Amino acid sequence: MNVPETRYAKSGDCHIAYQVVGEGSLDVVFIPGFVSHLEHAWDEPRFAHFYRRLASFSRLILFDKRGTGMSDPVPIQQLPTLEQRMDDVRAVMDAAGSQRAALVGVSEGGPLNLLFAATHPDRTAAMVIIGSFARIAWAPDFAFGTKPDVWRALLERMEQGWGQGVLLSAFAQSLSTNVAARDWWARFQRQAASPGAAGALMRMIYEIDTRAILPAIRVPTLILHRTEDRMVPVEHARYLSRHIAGARYVEVPGADHFFFTGDADAYLDQIEEFLTGERHAGASDRVLATVLFADIAGSTERATQLGDSRWHELLDSFYSIARRQLERFRGREIDTAGDGFFAAFDGPARAIRCAAAIGSSVRLLGLEVRAGVHTGECEVMGAKIGGIAVHIGARVAGQAEPGEVLVSGTVKDLVAGSGILFRDRGAHVLKGVPGEWHLYTVAAAN
Repeated sequence: MNVPETRYAKSGDCHIAYQVVGEGSLDVVFIPGFVSHLEHAWDEPRFAHFYRRLASFSRLILFDKRGTGMSDPVPIQQLPTLEQRMDDVRAVMDAAGSQRAALVGVSEGGPLNLLFAATHPDRTAAMVIIGSFARIAWAPDFAFGTKPDVWRALLERMEQGWGQGVLLSAFAQSLSTNVAARDWWARFQRQAASPGAAGALMRMIYEIDTRAILPAIRVPTLILHRTEDRMVPVEHARYLSRHIAGARYVEVPGADHFFFTGDADAYLDQIEEFLTGERHAGASDRVLATVLFADIAGSTERATQLGDSRWHELLDSFYSIARRQLERFRGREIDTAGDGFFAAFDGPARAIRCAAAIGSSVRLLGLEVRAGVHTGECEVMGAKIGGIAVHIGARVAGQAEPGEVLVSGTVKDLVAGSGILFRDRGAHVLKGVPGEWHLYTVAAAN
C-alpha cells in the first residue's frame, strides 16, 4: 500500500502532521504511544496491517503528536502538556473535517484519550484504550505501579541505546530475535525522536496521573490489554475497567506491548465489533502469491572463518542489499532467520529478477546465494502468509545450488513471454510434498 499523503494542521503556533486513510462513515482518530512517525510506520508490514484493518471500516485519522515524528519539534525542556496535546487532537479533527470520532489510544496515548473523552464527550463517539494506564508510577495507593528505581534503569538503558533498536524484546517479545524488525525499530526510533526528546517524554510519562478524571468519563469505552504485557502490567487495565463506568474489558493472551505485533487481529476484531456492531468478515483469507526464499550458501563455514563480529557485519550488508532489491522489485519481506529471508511478491517475474539481482549484488561481498521461487495460493495470517505454497517454496530453495535461482514448473509457465530463460533441472521429490516436482534453473533474467 502506498504511504498516504501527509498534511499539516495548525494548533496554535505548532504544525501537527496528520493523514487520513479510508472512506468509512465512522471517523476514528488514532492516538499513538510516546513516539511515532506517520510515514515510517507504513514500512513495517505489521503496523501497516493494523492501520489497514482500522481503515477498512472507518475513515482513519492518524497524527504525530507535537515534538515527535513529522510534527513540529519542541524544546525538550518544554514538552507539551496533556491539555496542549488535547488541543492538537481537536485541531487535527477540525482540519480533517471530523466533528465527532471514536478515539483509539495506545500505551501513552491512553491518558490523552481519557482526558479528551472526559472533556469533549460531544466530539467523542466512543473510546478504545489498548495496553495503557491512568498512571504508570508507583504510589502508596497504587502498588502495582512502576517504582522509581526501575523506571530510572529503563530510562538509562533507553537513552544509551536509542536509535539502535533498544528494548525491542521488552516492547515486542515475539520479535526479539527478528533481525528485520530490530532494524526497522532502530530506524523508527531515530526518525520519531532524538535520544534527549525520547528520554524527556519518558520522564514526563512517569508524572502523568489521570485517575481523578475516570469517574467523569461517560462515553462507550472498550479496554484491551494482553495478559503478560511486560511494559505495562495488566493490573493497569483492570484498574481502568473498575473505574470507568460501563467500560467493556477484554483481556487477550500475549506478552507484546506493541499493539501491532503478536496476535494483533485479536485486538482488531474486538475494536471492529465494538465500533460497528459486527465482527470482521475479511475479503479473503487466501491469496495467490509468489514466494521467494533465499539464504547464503556456506554460511556456517564463513562465520567460522570470520568470527562473530566480522560475520555479523557481513550479514548486515547482505540484508541491506536484499532489502534494497526487495523495494526495487515491489517485494514484501515476511520473515528472516539466521542467514536467509522469506519474501512475497504479487508477480513471479519480479520475484525471479529480484532473486537474480540480489545474487549478483552480494557477489561483490564474496557471497553466493541460493534462492527458490514458487507461486501458489497462500493463507493470509495478518502481516504474514503461510500454507502449502510457502512450504513448497522453502523446499524448492533447499534444492538450489550456490549461486542458483531455482523455480517450480508453475513459475516457469507463468512467466512465459517475459524473456526469462531457464534450464531444466529435472523432476525432484520435495520433502513433505506429495508427488514429483519439475524444477528449472534461471539461466537469464534480463
